Amino acid sequence: MINEKICTLRDKLNKSIQNGENYEVIYEISIELDKLIADYYKDVE
Repeated sequence: MINEKICTLRDKLNKSIQNGENYEVIYEISIELDKLIADYYKDVE
């Protein structure tokens, strides 16, 4: 489940970068993605 969220958010981040979104939007998505990835690794260990 968390893996799907990571993939979805990663796609959203990539599209935001490609579309030239505002830096703040990209930054917020990036932070959210980092948190999900950290949670994923906590669950794996």
